[in-house]
Amino acid sequence: MEIKISVVIITFNEDKNIERCILSVKDIADEIIVVDSFSTDKTEEICKKHDVNFVQRKFDGYSNQKNYANSLTTKPYILSLDADEELSNELISSILKVKMNPKFDVFYFKRLSNYCGKWIKYGGWYPDFQYRLFDKTKTKWNDNLVHERIELNNVSIGFLKGDLLHYTVFSVEQHENQLKNFASLQAMQMFKKEKKSNLFQLFFISNFKFLKLFIFKRGFLDGKFGFIIAKNAAKATYLKYKTLQQLYKNK
Repeated sequence: MEIKISVVIITFNEDKNIERCILSVKDIADEIIVVDSFSTDKTEEICKKHDVNFVQRKFDGYSNQKNYANSLTTKPYILSLDADEELSNELISSILKVKMNPKFDVFYFKRLSNYCGKWIKYGGWYPDFQYRLFDKTKTKWNDNLVHERIELNNVSIGFLKGDLLHYTVFSVEQHENQLKNFASLQAMQMFKKEKKSNLFQLFFISNFKFLKLFIFKRGFLDGKFGFIIAKNAAKATYLKYKTLQQLYKNK
């Protein structure tokens, strides 16, 4: 029996990306729901041009926003995407086969990221497995403030061929700002769980992060951008633990 799929996308000022994302799901989506955090660019205009269900809601965390979006769906399966992602042709074909015969509760696939115009295949960035297609009665997003994940307790899991294409950042500056934001959210998350920061984490783990991504994960094979990615990841790790220390001081 063929199943129906709701595609869910959350947005904020994504007029550079959202049309590409919507067009990539046209062949597999039975409905498209966009939950927007009051964008000030042309995101709303573009979405309405493509006749999607466009809803605006104040942003209160990635997991909460996505779970709210899920609650608006009317179809049994959900494909959750970010606005800066699109389905490759091979992944579209795989999802069409799933619609005809869904054998699992949750499906995952590879994600290939584009960094400043270059596809990144090393440094821990690929295959970057993503669990994004799921039976909405069997799972939901966890409560992480950042790097949210689908809960995988007591569910059957299947793999789909094809890449989810991720247009992650258009400039190094954008990446640095993004990492600062994520580091702050991660520190808050650790603070809520009463995790502590020490000098070992602040310096050794931060430096090891660079070595891990650039050397052990072969980030050097991505050239200049592989170096920048590893360096920024180390900087973000340092900032995360430094921010966590500051949270305890303020407490």
